[in-house]
Amino acid sequence: MTLKKYIIGFIASLFTTLVAYNMVTGHVMTGVGLVVVLGGLALIQMAIQLIFFLHLDEESGSRYKLAAFGFMAGILFIVVVGSLWIMHHLNYNMMHMDTQQKNDYMTIQKDKGF
Repeated sequence: MTLKKYIIGFIASLFTTLVAYNMVTGHVMTGVGLVVVLGGLALIQMAIQLIFFLHLDEESGSRYKLAAFGFMAGILFIVVVGSLWIMHHLNYNMMHMDTQQKNDYMTIQKDKGF
């Protein structure tokens, strides 16, 4: 691995970070569009990190490492999407209550030890 590849990886990582930061602080986009763009930039930066700094593409036996990484990414995806799904349904189920009903429900759950 040459110094040139490290510098290219550093600059690419810095660029993706600055683009994401400027999009949020500059209010370039809002809502779902912003989340999608930030997620895409995060995936691009993850690929940069894996290739330039973790050397996933160069080592012998990298096929096994790639398979392990794919399995880990799949589990991470399931955990994140599952958590978001659960939070969405909790929010949906609590939406139909007014503030006093929510507070009463939370107090009862706290007293039960949940």
